[in-house]
Amino acid sequence: QLQASGGGLLQAGDSLRLSCAASGRPIADYAMGWFRQAPGRERERVAAISLSGTTTWYAQSVKGRFTISNDNAKNTVYLQMNILKPEDTAIYYCAAREPGSAGYEYWGQGTQVTVSS
Repeated sequence: QLQASGGGLLQAGDSLRLSCAASGRPIADYAMGWFRQAPGRERERVAAISLSGTTTWYAQSVKGRFTISNDNAKNTVYLQMNILKPEDTAIYYCAAREPGSAGYEYWGQGTQVTVSS
């Protein structure tokens, strides 16, 4: 089970850290990702981290501003978001993917991030 938290209402230029706490199996068993969905738009992946935590991936729209990381001791994945823009406004979801799987099988409930200009 994944529990995302940390969303809020911010202004452009602010920073925010989202957390995704996992229960049950350790996050080291999964590749993890952060996704977002804005109103009227399709869900998009914004960041991902490998099982080992050594490889990360970012969407071009957030590269250089967002950082994904994990803390195996806390069984939690984070998304540090800096220099937030109004276009970052969305519901953010964390997800877990089994090794070798093509897609993400497990999803958190989402946390709202709203950035005003």
